[in-house]
This record gives sequence, C-alpha cells and structure tokens, in this order.
Amino acid sequence: MPKNLVIVESPAKAKTIQKYLGKDFEVKSSFGHIRDLPKKGMGIDLTTFTPDYEVSADKKKIVSELKDAVKKADTVWLASDEDREGEAIAWHLAQELKLKDDNTKRIVFHEITKNAILKAIENPRSIDQNLVNAQQARRVLDRIVGFEMSPVLWKKVKTGLSAGRVQSVAVRLVVERELEIRNFVPKSSFRVEGAFLNSEKQLIAAKVKKDFAEEQEAEKFLTLAKDTEFTVLNVEKKPGTRTASAPFTTSTLQQEASNRLGYGVTSTMRVAQRLYEEGFITYMRTDSVSLSQEAINGAKAQILSEYGEEYSQPRNYTTKSASAQEAHEAIRPTDFSVKSVGDAQLNRLYQLIYKRTLASQMANAKIEKTVIEIGSPKLPQHFEAQGEVIVFDGFLKAYGITKTDEDEEENNEKILPKVSVGEALSYKKIEATEKFTKPAARYTEAGLVKKLEELGIGRPSTYAPTIQTIQNRAYVDKREIEPQEREIMKMSLTKSGLKKEVLTEKFGGDKNKFVPTDIGEVVNDFLTQNFAEILDYGFTAKVEQDFDDIANGSEKWKEILQGFYSDFHPRIEDVEENADRANGERILGTDPKSGKNVIARIGRFGPMVQIGEQDDEEKPVFASLMASQNIATITLEEALELFRLPFDLQEYEGQPVSVGVGRFGPYVKWGETFISIPRGEDPLSVTQERAEEIIREKQIADAPVATYKGEGVTKGTGRFGPFIKYKSLFINVPKRYDFDNLTQEEMHELIEAKLEKEANRYIRQWEDEKISIENGRWGPFIKFGKKMFKIPKTKKDEKYTAEELAEVSLDEVKKWITAQDKDAFKEKPKKAAVKKTAVKKPAAKKTAKKPAAKKK
Repeated sequence: MPKNLVIVESPAKAKTIQKYLGKDFEVKSSFGHIRDLPKKGMGIDLTTFTPDYEVSADKKKIVSELKDAVKKADTVWLASDEDREGEAIAWHLAQELKLKDDNTKRIVFHEITKNAILKAIENPRSIDQNLVNAQQARRVLDRIVGFEMSPVLWKKVKTGLSAGRVQSVAVRLVVERELEIRNFVPKSSFRVEGAFLNSEKQLIAAKVKKDFAEEQEAEKFLTLAKDTEFTVLNVEKKPGTRTASAPFTTSTLQQEASNRLGYGVTSTMRVAQRLYEEGFITYMRTDSVSLSQEAINGAKAQILSEYGEEYSQPRNYTTKSASAQEAHEAIRPTDFSVKSVGDAQLNRLYQLIYKRTLASQMANAKIEKTVIEIGSPKLPQHFEAQGEVIVFDGFLKAYGITKTDEDEEENNEKILPKVSVGEALSYKKIEATEKFTKPAARYTEAGLVKKLEELGIGRPSTYAPTIQTIQNRAYVDKREIEPQEREIMKMSLTKSGLKKEVLTEKFGGDKNKFVPTDIGEVVNDFLTQNFAEILDYGFTAKVEQDFDDIANGSEKWKEILQGFYSDFHPRIEDVEENADRANGERILGTDPKSGKNVIARIGRFGPMVQIGEQDDEEKPVFASLMASQNIATITLEEALELFRLPFDLQEYEGQPVSVGVGRFGPYVKWGETFISIPRGEDPLSVTQERAEEIIREKQIADAPVATYKGEGVTKGTGRFGPFIKYKSLFINVPKRYDFDNLTQEEMHELIEAKLEKEANRYIRQWEDEKISIENGRWGPFIKFGKKMFKIPKTKKDEKYTAEELAEVSLDEVKKWITAQDKDAFKEKPKKAAVKKTAVKKPAAKKTAKKPAAKKK
C-alpha cells in the first residue's frame, strides 16, 4: 500500500506525475476546487467578511474518496499549481480533509518533468497563507460586486443581467471603442504613387512622401509631372537589425496564437493546459518573461546543433511589469530536443511556443534598408522607394515574420533594382488616389487581452474567463458588420495623358471583432453613470495592486475588503433608491401617419422600436430591430420601415408566403416553414420573385439525397456543422467523411450507428409523460422534459442495475422526481396563458412597460 498520497487538481496531471513516482506514491486528482462559495446566496458574512465555503454536490464523492485515501497514507503531498488559485486549492484540501501539519507537505513545480517533480519532493514547504488570502480577497470582492450590483441592474434595466468587477470594465472598453468609431469623421487626402522604369526596364514602385490634402493639389502635381524628366536624386543604404521577441507570457501567447493560428483566447488556454499537463511545456499562467539557466542552456544546445554557432546569442529577459507575480518563468518547452508532439492541435501551439523560445535565444537578424529618392527640381515633392534585404536571417530562421492587421500594405519588403544617383528614369504611370482616414480598429480577442494587460486590469488567469463571460452575457458579440460604400476619386497619368474616374470602395466592414450589443451599451451607460469608480480603469488596476500587496504580506485582506465595502454598499443603496430606469430610450421623431412619437429602446425581448407612448389612449405598436441595427444609431426612416414587417406576398404552390423578422433573424415563411434570408440581405427588399427563389433553394436543400429503409435522407449544415437527417433524427457528420461526396453506404453507416446509440440510450420511456430513464456518461439518470434528475440508491444502499430500472413503475419514478423538485408536477396555468398569446402579435405589445411595473 502506498505510503505517500499526492493530490493534484487535474486527472491528466495526475496521470503524468504518476509515471515519475514509484510504487510508494499514489497520485489522485481533486478535479479543481473541492469547495467554493455557495451557488445560491452571497455566502459571505459582511460584518467580518468571512466566506462560508461549502463542498459542491458534484465534489462530495471525490472528497469522500480523498478522505479514505488520506487515512491510508503516512504523508500527504499537496501538488496543485504554483499560482494563487493553486495555493487556494491546496488550502481548501487541507481544511476539508482535516490534514495535520506534521504529515502534510506542499510542493510546487513549474513544469511536469521527472527532474522537476523529484526536485519538488526534495524541497517541500508549507501552504503560503498570503497567496491564499490574495485569492480569497479576489473571490470575495468579485462575489460582493456581482451579488450587489446585479440586482440593481434587474430593477433598473432588465431581469437576468449581471455585473462584474473586471467583466464590466472589459465591456466598457468595447463600448467606448464603438462610440469612437461611430463618432469618427473621416478626412480625405490624395496619395500619389508612381511606377518608374530604368534603362533596363526594371520596375521601381515609389510614392510621394507626403499626401495632398486637396484634389486640386494632387491634380496640379500630376500635370507638372506629365512632361518631367525624372532622375535618381539620392540612394541611401542603412544597415539595421531586428531583435527577437521575449518568450511567451500568458498574454503574449494568447495574442500570437490569435494572429498566427486564429485561435480564440479560451481555445489557446485549453490547448496550453493540455500541453502543460502532459509535460511538454512549463506552466501556462504567467506574466514573467525570464528563463531558467537550465532552459537557456537547453535552447543553446539545440541552436548550435540545428543552426550553428553564428545563430546562438543566449540572453535572459526581465519582466517590465512591477506586478508580475504569477510564476517564475516564461512559457517554454520542457525539453528542447522534443521538436513536435503527436496530437495535431496540440502540435500547432507547441510549435509556436517552441519556435518563439528558441528564437529568443538566437542572434539578431541583420537587414539592409535601401531608400531611393526620385524626382525633379520642377516638382514640389519627391517620390521615395523603399526596399529591404535580409543580410543575415538570425532568429528569423526559426520564427519568421508576422504581419498584423496594423501593418500597412506598402510596408511589405521588396528588393529594389540597383540604380545610381543622376540616372534617368521614365514613368510608366503615376496615380493619385483618394484615401480616407480610418478610425481605431475594433478589438479582437487578442487585442482586448493586450489592452486589459496595458491597463493593469486582471491577471493571466482572468483574461480567458472574462472574455468568455462578456460574450455569454450577450453584452458583446462578434457579428459580421456589413461594409458601406462611398465614392473615391482616382487620377491616372500615363504617356497618353491624364484620366479621371470615380470609383466605389467599401469601408467599415468587420469580421470576428468585438461589437457591443444594445443591452451591452445600455448596461455600460447605466454603470458608468452610477458606479463610475467601479468602472474606472485606474481603480480596477489599483484593486489588482491591492491583491498583489496581500500576496506579498504587506496588506491584510479583510481590511482591504472592509475599506472597499464601506464606500461601495452605500452607493448601491443610493442607486437602488434614486437612479432612473435605463432602457437606452431615444425619441427618433414623429410618425407621419399618427403624429405619435417613434421611440427606440430595449424591451423585454430585446431592442425594439415603438409608435406611441405606454400611457396613450391607444396602445403603442412595436417592431423588433434587425440584427444589423442598433437603438443608438437607427434613424426615423429605418424605424418606420420596420413596421412594414411582416408583409404578405402571393401564394406559391398553393401555400401562403410572407416575409418577417424573428428571433433568429429575417425569414421567408412558406406555409408553416420558416426559411432564413441570407445574411446581409434586407428583408424589406425581398420581392415575390426573390422569395420564390429562396423557397426553391430550400426545396433543393431539403430534397432527399438518399433513402434508408424506404425513407428519405436529407443533408444540411447547422450551428454544430454538417449533418444528415433521417426521419426526426439529426446525425452529425464527422470530419473524416467527405460531406460533399457522401456515398449511400456511408449515410447508411452513420444512420445505423445513430440508431444503435439511440436504442441504447433509453432504459425506460413514458413519452406521454415526457419522462424517461436514460443511460448517461456517468450512469443512468431520469429526464423529465428538459430537466435531469438523479436516481436514488436501493434500500440496500446500492445502485440500481439497468435490469431493475427497466422494471420500475412510473409512480415510483415520479416519487424520485418529486423528492428532488417538489413543484415538478404542479400545474402552471400562468405559463400556459403566456404561451397562448406568444404567437400572436399583441404579445410583442406587452414588451413595453408591463414587466417594468412588476419589478418596481
């Protein structure tokens, strides 16, 4: 029997560590935190700021198993991660398992390798209470902010909303950037570019150093250039260097994985976690850029063997941020001789980390920049051509060059032909093109992480969950912004003369960037007006500094919380009592038909416009906004157009046709079938001809592509990817199949596999009652409607077998359900009444103020 019990927080980590320790050690996982603040209620004594932790229901079995294992062990080793969260996990384990100081040891390691694990065993320590308290302070403060601010939002804005100390600041950044874009006034100028030829007919692309503010100035310049003899006025060669970037921190890894691999922040952290747990990289939550001497030596050996002496330049980096604290080293490979890993997804991120770390220990790249000045004394400005040659690639040999969205197109490197001062050149063409200034770009996930880090908001462990939360709360999204069009002037000078033309360019379109939703803007406005300090960037950064001070022992955590709460709670009470309700309401103008106000605002079911006031004699009429519209920018004309929806068209194949907008966007309704109108297409522009075209496309898409046992099989693509449909079954098509060229045999194979799975799914089923006993991943469970319930143990305190469950009566199952939810079978007449009216138009009318009155 093992004398030593090692407890880690992850089963994957446990598996890796078990390989390195002998038979005297047993490694078990706590599966993260075993206890936390309760899900219901605040769970904090606000007089003493003492948290009331509880073991969550899903962790009780794990805690019981760990307690049994502790009784059998001579020594317990707490080996959770080395950051504050990991320290807190170790402390909660010690508290809940009632571990004794004399046989409990805390160990930490930055990488899961045999050497690191054995070294940690040789150097145990006790739990660092300062780190635990810093984590507790963050958890308690965030719980207080969320629990006290969220109910204010329910009363003053809309039920179901939430606020958070870091998430609300992140939303503010996105909203402020959108307002900046909205209020941006573009200025035009004319950029002049020329294509020149030397005597050997080699092309030199150049541009005038400074843009012209007015069209007349650009035209005058082109007129002067028409008969000008161009010469090379100057050739300058400047040597330069490029230096490798520091190894990855959490933030820079998230940014680079986004730029190079297209990974989201959450995906990056999930893959990095696996790489760490399987022993390939060091700990992935860190804001340090330093490397251990062991790592520097390992990188040097690899560089010498792979690239040679001239490529090696060992160096260590220091972290600029004074608050860097989460770990002692940057993210790096644990073994530089391991150049790739087996799993394709893991390998992509591993390669990025491997190459970045290796490059950080390599020599600078040497470049030679060439600048050619082209012009004539007749011209007020001269042309300039720039080129760049890499003389020695250095670290670029391993890492290459990355272009970002901010890089200008003309900055692309190009090699220029050799020319000499005084050499005559002829122009092939010279063009003056109107250019408009651009507003600041919307945030990508990586860009938002970078901004949060710059402002000192959050820490490596908080970026991914914060960004996920603001999307889950529907405060921001990544909807596609359709581009607008504008006219630009272009003047072209060739040997045959000057030509003017008006072109159309698209601008303002965006994909995969954060855009605030209407509710996000309304909530942000309410919070910034009423809780300015909480949403202040400086204040949020100071709170992070307070946590750092607690971690290093210079501040007491409960005193910090007391100081915060003594100002915060009175403000909550004041806002709850005195603040006005917020719904983003804007009066757009007057309806020309009725003379009533047209108002845009947030309603019960989202952004909407209404004609008339709630207290008018005649009730207001309502219309939902389309996904591309916003209550802050919609015009009176656009709002009035919405009241045309839904509208009827002529019948098609004997069934009525109409066009409308619903929960999932604009649609054509044909009989009882709703067909989505393609993204970006205005539903108000859908004609009879276009509606029939959309219906025919749907008919073709829904037409059977195969048969199975006499029933048609159709294909489609949904939110979870490609699928085939047989009867009422939707069957996902895995990537290993060529979806566009699925054979009959492959479809039959997929259907049979699904049918077999479905057959094994149900142990017992009562369809009329919507109750079933089903096989789940963790064993059988009861499903009632959409809710799931546990199956109790038998009178002998044993689990029911599948055979026993197949014989159980409906009455018995209902008793099991009622024991877990006493209201499960009670009638809900009010809900039925709402369902009845929901399909009718008047239901939309109820969105105005009736719910608001209830809340007050």
